[in-house]
Amino acid sequence: MLPVTEQENPRTAKIDEASTLDALRLINDEDKLVALAVERVLPQIAEAVDRVVERMKAGGRLFYIGTGTSGRLGVLDASEIPPTYGVSYDLVQGIIAGGWDALYKASEASEDDREAGIRDLKARGVTAKDAVVGIAASGRTPYTIGAVEHAREMGCFTACIVCTPDSAIEKAAEIAIVPVVGPEAITGSTRMKAGTAQKMVLNMISTAAMIRLGYVRGNRMTNVKPSNEKLKDRSLRILTAETGLDEIAAGELIETAGGDLRVALVMHKGSVDREVAEGLLKRSDYVVEKALGPLPVVHE
Repeated sequence: MLPVTEQENPRTAKIDEASTLDALRLINDEDKLVALAVERVLPQIAEAVDRVVERMKAGGRLFYIGTGTSGRLGVLDASEIPPTYGVSYDLVQGIIAGGWDALYKASEASEDDREAGIRDLKARGVTAKDAVVGIAASGRTPYTIGAVEHAREMGCFTACIVCTPDSAIEKAAEIAIVPVVGPEAITGSTRMKAGTAQKMVLNMISTAAMIRLGYVRGNRMTNVKPSNEKLKDRSLRILTAETGLDEIAAGELIETAGGDLRVALVMHKGSVDREVAEGLLKRSDYVVEKALGPLPVVHE
């Protein structure tokens, strides 16, 4: 039997005859099913997040691995974590079959090489302390299955994100996250609903992990790296909201802190200078709340 991701969708069987607007409505109707499919697997996502956080707190890292669209989505999610949460680029990494070239041009033949997935994990120095999440819409990709099986044998925590139930990769991973979105609007085009579901799950895993690690206060990304004007403006807004300072005073503080929002927050809330703040942050994995732990919190 064909995987559900490869089956034809009767609801869009005549999409080629539809007007542009009606074709878009058909696609949109299919997309509406994605969030519901993800909702049904929230318990598995939560369990995976907690296991990933356990590994990270013990010095481990998170690796996403996949091919084609799945691999690209993993690399995308991993690349956005360091500037958003101020963590090392090593903490969350994306691995795609075919390497970096596969990010912008098709390299789907590489997905059939089971040993390549293992080699790519070894090349990144994956150890038993780490977590590995395999991403595969159909769940039958040899490259990804081989990588997940190898990671589990090594002692890594393993999970998979797959949109087809009872697939081979489910058996390889400790936790299977299976949002079943049904057949695609265009038969087999898993960059559509399956890709959207995978992106949603990846967002949840990485975001919830960063929250659990302490890189978010309220719903503010207090560890953001202000690497461009937009992020500098956001840092200033967060600093004014967290401290009650006006914009001018907040701007002067963040400048004194070397442009680092984390340092500015610890300086203000702990009534310490930049050098002390930087030392406290370094000893607390750059978690603002942990850095302030031994200090009286002022200016609330």
